[in-house]
Amino acid sequence: MPTALITGVSRGLGRELARQYAADGWKVIGTERKDMDMTDVAQIRRLAAKLKGEAIDLLFCNAGISGKKGMAPGSFDFDSWQEVLRVNLLGPAALAEALLDNVAASGKKTIAMMSSRLGSISESSGMTLPYSTSKAALNMLVKGLAATLAARRIVVVALSPGWVRTDMGGESAPLSPEKSVHGLRQVIAGLRYEHSGKFFSHDGAEIPW
Repeated sequence: MPTALITGVSRGLGRELARQYAADGWKVIGTERKDMDMTDVAQIRRLAAKLKGEAIDLLFCNAGISGKKGMAPGSFDFDSWQEVLRVNLLGPAALAEALLDNVAASGKKTIAMMSSRLGSISESSGMTLPYSTSKAALNMLVKGLAATLAARRIVVVALSPGWVRTDMGGESAPLSPEKSVHGLRQVIAGLRYEHSGKFFSHDGAEIPW
């Protein structure tokens, strides 16, 4: 039975990821803010200590926040921006570091980071700068980890779920969580080692950095 550790399972895409993987026979370890705050490195390390020796086939860093809405030059809230970077970038970095041995000990050896098309520098429109910059930085983390973990044959990818009807995406979004997650799971299932360090949409298309 393969094992997935998924962050942010209390709602939205994280909850649906956990549901679908569990329904498919995976062992799912889920975290949420009340039991592991992604900004608290000590909590992350305590979780890793509890899981010492347990193989994790898929580490899916899904938890994220969008930050304060409507920020633009002249109205930047830097405290809010720093919080977005701590949750969306530094938390996944700390979790990946803490659980590297667990992933390396597994059969599938996969780390997936939930990014966003808004993190594509090539496609940037200047909207949602705190969120977009956090995801662009997360994408660089993916590229860097893919290179540094190549010798351990760990596959690291960035994934975009599309515009999904969640608390973050809103009710007008065209994709249901079920459809988005189904697509993300298909992408993950089809990953090979040569895909490490790439950025994929939920529909399997590669997204430009």
